[in-house]
Amino acid sequence: MKRNVITTADGSKTIQIEDWNEQYHSIHGAYQEAMHVFIEHGFKHVIETKNYSQPLSILEIGFGTGLNAMLTMHEAKKKQVSVNYIGVEAYPVLLDELKQLQYDVLLKDDSATFFKMHEVDWENKSIITPNFTLTKRQQFFQDITDENTYNLIYFDAFGARVQPDLWTESIFKIMFKALKTKGVLVTYSAKGSVRRAMQAVGFEVERLPGPPGKREMLRAKKCF
Repeated sequence: MKRNVITTADGSKTIQIEDWNEQYHSIHGAYQEAMHVFIEHGFKHVIETKNYSQPLSILEIGFGTGLNAMLTMHEAKKKQVSVNYIGVEAYPVLLDELKQLQYDVLLKDDSATFFKMHEVDWENKSIITPNFTLTKRQQFFQDITDENTYNLIYFDAFGARVQPDLWTESIFKIMFKALKTKGVLVTYSAKGSVRRAMQAVGFEVERLPGPPGKREMLRAKKCF
C-alpha cells in the first residue's frame, strides 16, 4: 500500500496510507492528538493518581512512528519518572519515512534519542535514557500474551473503519489481561461499539473531551 508523509493542521507531520485514506495520527494535529490523548489523559493521569510503582510500565498498541514514545520519554524526564516502554508493531515504519516526519525537531532536547529509539534492535530491551527503557516487538496485537504486566496501555491502532477486527471484545480481553489491577487504557476512539466492547470484558469506561477534530475519547480502567 502506498504511504505518503503529510502535514497535519498543527504543523506536525504524519504518514497517510493512501489506499485506506487513513493516517497514523490525526489530520487535525498529530502532535496535539498525541499530547491530549496519551500524555494528558494517559501518562499524566496515572502519575497524578499514583496507581503504579516505578518503573511505570507502558504498552503501546501501534508503535508506528514513535511519536507517543518520544513524548512519553520527554514527559518522564520532566516528571522524574522511570518508564519501561513496550511498543508493539506488526509493520515497522521505514527510516526514510521517519526522517521526513521530522519529529526530532518537535522536542529539540530529545532529537538524538528519537532516532536512537528506531535504531535499537527489535525484541531486545534497550536503555534509551537513564530513566527510559524501550522494547520494540514486531508482533500482531492478537498474539500478545502478557498478563498483569502494565500500568498503562496506549491503544493507538488504526481506526475501526479500516481495521474493525482490532476493536473487538477479543482484542480488549487481551488488553484487560495485560493490565495490572487499577491499570488504565486510553484511546482516541469514542465509538459506541468500542466502548461496549471494553465494558463487555470488564473495563470501567469513561468518556472524556477529545483532541482537536474529535468530540470525545475513551479512558478505561481495570478495577479488579
